[in-house]
Amino acid sequence: MSILDRRILAHFDYIQPILILPIIILSHILISEASSALALKQYIYFGIGFACFLVFLMLPIRKLDWIIPSFYWICVSLLLSVEFFGVSKLGAKRWLEIPILNFTLQPSEIMKPALVLMLAYLIKKSPPPKNGYRLKNFIKISFFILLPFVLIQKEPDLGTALILFLTGFGTLFIIGVDKKIWITLVLVLGVASPIIYENLHDYQKSRIASFISAEPGYQVKQSIIAIGNGGMYGKAIEEATQTSSKFLPISTSDFIFAYLAERFGFIGTAGLMAFYLLLILHLLSLNLVLKNDYFAQVIVNSVALLIFIYTAVNIAMTIGFGPVVGVPLPFFSYGGSSFITFMIFFGMVQNMVTFRRIKI
Repeated sequence: MSILDRRILAHFDYIQPILILPIIILSHILISEASSALALKQYIYFGIGFACFLVFLMLPIRKLDWIIPSFYWICVSLLLSVEFFGVSKLGAKRWLEIPILNFTLQPSEIMKPALVLMLAYLIKKSPPPKNGYRLKNFIKISFFILLPFVLIQKEPDLGTALILFLTGFGTLFIIGVDKKIWITLVLVLGVASPIIYENLHDYQKSRIASFISAEPGYQVKQSIIAIGNGGMYGKAIEEATQTSSKFLPISTSDFIFAYLAERFGFIGTAGLMAFYLLLILHLLSLNLVLKNDYFAQVIVNSVALLIFIYTAVNIAMTIGFGPVVGVPLPFFSYGGSSFITFMIFFGMVQNMVTFRRIKI
């Protein structure tokens, strides 16, 4: 074993895999029960995701930071090309088709790490002063957040657009911005909210209307029944009728939390949420280790925010506390794009932690 290998093992953050692996294993158990075909495909996603994790773990990201702006603008170009060459599915144009490989690419997924890296690059180049960023720097950084937000929202994919929006500005809030700017923004958003609502697509308005109505929509109603059916300790497979009888829609992806509740009850859902909470708190605690390293802090805080937003939105949607949007549970919902994206993010986080004192 080389000196570099030993130093990597010495500085590697083992808490992250300890918290993430139980989530992945529990997800695979549920998906295996629902569909053996999906479970087999999951192994492919695991392999690709782990390979991506290793690539981003070993990539000299700090030395290659000069590439980040080009990567960001390539992703913006891909988002723009969706408007002209995109493939439509279920009424939304979000994918680019690669004819030779017979493969579709969703540029909004690639935009997530691109935006996080761009924020890290910008904040590293121009760190915040003692009292936080003033208006000029805030506007400059906000431009790089709002550009992909507008392009993704236009597809339309308001869910992903809002996640990027909240992650970007949430990271700025943690890093530091003058409080007068935040107060002004809150007031402006409050006044402009009716105009924003009127410019939403019809399906987005219908989801909001369904959310605020006295009677929940079919999907949420079946989800709540499944959660109630699970009780404290859950049901055996044959007794989990909401899932086994296919009443619960998309039980392996968007509504997998309800599937978990029916199978493993309150104990199972509480355990899953505890792992997510510990993971988020651990990521935030890394700010103490990465003090004054703004590049690493932006990446770590952005990933913590992404985990929190995805988890909170998905669970709120499942229990009827939020409108139905296509937001997966990180590492838990079935799906290759989401799993691989989060493996890339955690490769980046491990890179920041492991190589903070190692030169490669």
